Formats: sequence, structure tokens, C-alpha cells
Amino acid sequence: MKAAIGGTLLGAALLLAANGGGWAEEEKILKIYNWPDYIAEDTVRGFEARTGIEVVYEVFDSNEGLEAKLLAGDTGFDLVVPSGAFLEREIAAGLLQPLDKAKLGNLSNLDPEIMARVASHDPGNRHAIPYLWGTTGFGYNTATIAARMPDAPVESWRMLFDPEVTANFADCGIVLLDAPTDVIPAALIYLGLDPRSKAEADLEAAEAVLMAVRPHIKYFHSYQGINDLAGGDVCLAMGWSGDILRAMGWAEEAGAGVEIAYTIPSEGANIWFDLMAIPAGASHPENAHLFLDYLMEPQVAAAITNYVYYPNAITAATEHVAPEIRDDPSIYPPAAVRAKLFPGTANLETYDRLLARAWTRIKLGS
Repeated sequence: MKAAIGGTLLGAALLLAANGGGWAEEEKILKIYNWPDYIAEDTVRGFEARTGIEVVYEVFDSNEGLEAKLLAGDTGFDLVVPSGAFLEREIAAGLLQPLDKAKLGNLSNLDPEIMARVASHDPGNRHAIPYLWGTTGFGYNTATIAARMPDAPVESWRMLFDPEVTANFADCGIVLLDAPTDVIPAALIYLGLDPRSKAEADLEAAEAVLMAVRPHIKYFHSYQGINDLAGGDVCLAMGWSGDILRAMGWAEEAGAGVEIAYTIPSEGANIWFDLMAIPAGASHPENAHLFLDYLMEPQVAAAITNYVYYPNAITAATEHVAPEIRDDPSIYPPAAVRAKLFPGTANLETYDRLLARAWTRIKLGS
């Protein structure tokens, strides 16, 4: 797995570095918990070479799984990467510690517009820095879709939520994310409802939409869909922008004639932010601050974007991003598209229970 770089420290050492008021002594180790395939190949190696701090890098595949570890107590990690709505309630639960901004000399590199949006999850931007961001839409095999439905509404959520449309593609394979906090809001947009609604009646309406198309869905998965889309094994997959765009690249490299397009639906879509934060019980918070500051260097941030196809939050990094990425409106949406993007919001425990039950019924189709 590309993201799983770094190694286990074999001999503990101590770090004493001066940076605004001084650092506490810490062993030269940093434990990071991030999403799969979500960092450049040399990011961790560059940090290790510069600081002498050895990184243990592990991955998770869902916000729910990460949050369960945080709620259970000591995770053993010094940096974690929750998405905005999850970060919001993890802050409220005291699971994350405030940043010491005096130790983050590169904070001024962050994009003010993105920081303002992120502040809806992290008031005052006290607990986290934006790592990467993107949109939730869908990718599709252009030739396969056109062959089955020449007038397919490829700019609309109807592609996934209108049974009269999805019936055309059941044979070639439709995949939905295994992420109810992404799928349910998208269904609400399709219905013309508030995607941030926590009303039980709206959840029931979204469930009804998904039940109507459930016979046409091949499977639910948050990562396998992009592999199958790139290989021509499915023709339509809901996904996160950078993942779909990487699938495009894989398909092109394979040379099998699979052409993929990505849509941010015209009705609107989710804009999400993945944020790096330090758990309350972290053993190496000083090293974590060093890594956060390193990530905010323009060339470091640009290298990550160039590798994973997700935009970063560093203003001066844009000039270092490959032109085919920074000029792609699927990756960096224009203002008119951004105006129709909405951030997620934290769920209350009562709504989470309703959502979990609805999601189980949807996946089972009963």
C-alpha cells in the first residue's frame, strides 16, 4: 500500500529543538494514522531525513473506525486525519488537543477561504490544520454509459438515484460508497431537500430513494469501486474526486480503451475537508507539531497533491502543482461550482442510530 511508509523505531532517542519557547524532550518517533493511498511517496521519507524522527504510518478506511478508536481511549497515535463533521464532534468530546500555534511557523501559508470554511467544524481553527479537500460525485465509463443510454443525464445525481436511469446500467455495474454520511446527503440533494437535514422524515425519504435503486447496485465499497471502474469491471461509481481522477490515470496507463469522466453534479455536492489533528492522549505532540509545520511548506503540499489528485490548503503551493491538475475544474472547481457545494455537519447520537439502522437496511435491500 503506497501510503504505508515509514517504519518502527528500533532504538528510542531524545529530541531537543528550539522553536518559540522551546520543546519538551521526546523520543524521536511519530505515529500517524491516515487514509489509504493519501500521501506522496516521499513525504514521510523527507520528514525523517530532515528531522531524524522515525515515522510509524498506519491507515484506516472509515471515519467511523477512526472515531471508535478515539472514543476507546489511548489510540497510540500522535496525528489522525478525521473529516470535518467527525472532527467537529471529536473536539466537543475532548478527544483532540488544541494546537500550539506558536510552534507552527507556516500557518500563514494556509488559504483564508478554506480556513473560514473549516472553522464551521473547528471554531477558531484551534484544533486542526486542513490536510486535503475535495468533492463527492461520481465517475463513469463514457463509452459504456453512452452505449446503453445516449441521452444519459451525466451531469445529474439522477445517474445514481433515479431508478428509470439506473436500470440502464445495472448490467455493467453501479457502485455506491460504503459511507452513509456521503450517500444520504447526496440523495437528499437529488430530492431537493437540505443535504444537512437531520430530520427523521428526510432520512426516510432518502432511504426510499436508495431502496428504489438498490436492485441496480452491484455493491457498496469506498475503494474497490475506483479499481473496478479503471479496469472496466463497473461502469458507474460514486466516489471522492481525487480517487476517481486517479482511476482515470490508471485506466489510461492500462491502455485498454477505458475512458472515465468525473461529475460534480449540477444540483450541488458535498465539499469535504480532511484535517490533521493531535489526539488528546498523544505521546509525541512536539513531533506532531513539527510534522504539521512540514506539511504546510508549499513544495511539500504540492507534491502530495500531484500524487493523490486532491487539492491542498496552501496558497503558495498552487504554482508547484502540475498544470494538468491545477487547471482541472474537477479538482479545483470554479467559483460558480464552489457556490453550490455544501460541507457536512456533525450528527447527534440519536441521529447516528437512525442512520446506522437505515444504512443496514439499504445495504441488505430489505
